[in-house]
Parts: sequence; structure tokens; C-alpha cells
Amino acid sequence: MKFDVAITIGLKEGMLDPEARAIRHALSNLGFSTESLATARVFQVSLEAQDRDEAYARAEEMCARLLANPVIHRYRIEVSS
Repeated sequence: MKFDVAITIGLKEGMLDPEARAIRHALSNLGFSTESLATARVFQVSLEAQDRDEAYARAEEMCARLLANPVIHRYRIEVSS
């Protein structure tokens, strides 16, 4: 069965995020006041799996082996069919 998986990877709390800092500064210059801002990457993956649990497990393995550094990143996985 085919599943669509969205993997969102961002920095953990306390990690420096210079891109977010620059964007927040630019937004402020444009008159948009923000309390905080963080950046994240979203990977859209389509994969074959027996069921939703297997698709989730495969996405988790992708994060552990390549997409995320567990020291600095947090991630969220959303599976849909």
C-alpha cells in the first residue's frame, strides 16, 4: 500500500537558529512584531508499506539514519494514505 509521509525537522529548543534570527529581524523591519520564530524543513516522502505503522517506522528510521541529528534536531512524522 502506498503512503504519503510528511517529516518536519527543526532545531531543538536552545539551539542557535541564525536563519530564523535574520527572518525575525527582517519581519520587525517590515513592521511585523513576533515573539519568537523558528525554521524547519519538511520532507514529503511517498513510500510502500504494509500498513500505517510500518510507514511510520520506516520514516523514523530515515530520521535516525540520515535526516535528523538527534543531538540538535527534533522531528514530527505525519502519515496519510
